Amino acid sequence: MSEEILINITPMESRVAVVENGVLQEVHVERTQRRGIVGNIYKGKVVRVLPGMQAAFVDIGLERAAFIHAAEISTREGSAVESISALVHEGQSLVVQVTKDPIGTKGARLTTQLSIPSRYLVYMPRTSHVGISLKIEDEVERDRLKRVVANCVETEGIVEQGGFILRTAAEGAGEDEILADIRYLRRLWDQIAAQIQTVGAPTLIYEDLSLALRTLRDLVNPRIEKIRVDSRENFQKITQFVDELMPEIADRLEHYPGERPIFDLYGVEDEVQKALERKVLLKSGGYLIIDPTEAMTTIDVNTGAFVGHRNLEETIFKTNLEAATAIARQLRLRNLGGIIIIDFIDMEDEDHRRQVLRTLEKQLERDHAKTNIIGITELGLVQMTRKRTRESLVQILCEPCPCCQGRGNLKTAETICYEIFREILREARAYQANSYLVLANQKVVDRLLDEESGNVADLEMFIGRTIKFQVEPMYSQEQYDVVLL
Repeated sequence: MSEEILINITPMESRVAVVENGVLQEVHVERTQRRGIVGNIYKGKVVRVLPGMQAAFVDIGLERAAFIHAAEISTREGSAVESISALVHEGQSLVVQVTKDPIGTKGARLTTQLSIPSRYLVYMPRTSHVGISLKIEDEVERDRLKRVVANCVETEGIVEQGGFILRTAAEGAGEDEILADIRYLRRLWDQIAAQIQTVGAPTLIYEDLSLALRTLRDLVNPRIEKIRVDSRENFQKITQFVDELMPEIADRLEHYPGERPIFDLYGVEDEVQKALERKVLLKSGGYLIIDPTEAMTTIDVNTGAFVGHRNLEETIFKTNLEAATAIARQLRLRNLGGIIIIDFIDMEDEDHRRQVLRTLEKQLERDHAKTNIIGITELGLVQMTRKRTRESLVQILCEPCPCCQGRGNLKTAETICYEIFREILREARAYQANSYLVLANQKVVDRLLDEESGNVADLEMFIGRTIKFQVEPMYSQEQYDVVLL
């Protein structure tokens, strides 16, 4: 399978696309004025303790206070403390790391269990644990990596507390490479620890890498054949970063000098536009309807025009199989997280249900975010979760519609006309006026003068006043005003 990473950088924003066999699988966007803060370390100040929620709000210098749960606060003795009041108090300084960006009305999520990632390792200064990514399944390799870390720690003479997690990228890495990572992480932690002792709260102490460099650190794997960068200036910075920390991928790095935008060349722009729509067409003629809400995301599978060749069960089975693959891609592409409910088309054959579920599980294995399929409910709905750390693609690129306030529906012109009639009746009972002027959208005024003209005449006779109408081009369909003349 051919995989490429495309990096598009402008002064305003950076964008990264992961393309597999010519098909867009992931897209990441980072605006210069609104960078994500996951991974950043702050010295914050506790501003409110909530014993009932076993949590606290912490000021880290953002517009909204961040949130930390008692379970995310480590104790020096390492023992479990149930009460949040025993862990923190208002006004206390607290060194924390962001685990989730602010999303919607929710503030950032925090932990005091700090971790600093490098190419092969994650350093945890406040624990002594050595762990290995579950994606490294070979037991011989797992044992080798544990020995390598132990040897490196002994070589460096590290005696104080501090643990490591070996990332998936560490599979096959040599002792020299692991040792170089350990030295880099130790130097970085020494700098952070020195700042913790000297700065006041709230202060940013450590900022994670830019999107382009995070991509190289976190997303590059042996399957990636090319990493194309369209900015010459940033290509030089990226090359320097690679030479220092990831020399093994230097030959895959390539500057794209073409006049045609790199995202246009690979059809990424069109795919991003499609990823903002509710409806996703399947090649078979079926389609998905994807509806993200505050509480969860629901995905509905429909057969559409696909009728199959032999029978209805075959049609349903093939549509569901294709949908399972498409859903896994859409979750990555749209960066949907939290609770996800999938309504596949009902299947009578138990083996078909198992195959569809297995297909979904297999496709999700390539997802960088942690996913968990919980099972199928009595109603035949697939329940799953996907770890959410950053805003979804829609949340980054879009805002709620000012006309419908994010409902996705507008009141009909007929409904607005009847609201106007009720408002005129209220005004007529409350105030004395010679006549009334209605300011409204073109479509509403057209209906008032046409289909509702009889009702307007009856209302004028009932209140004994004339009613005039004026089109306001700037008004949305739901906006109107009734003016007393």
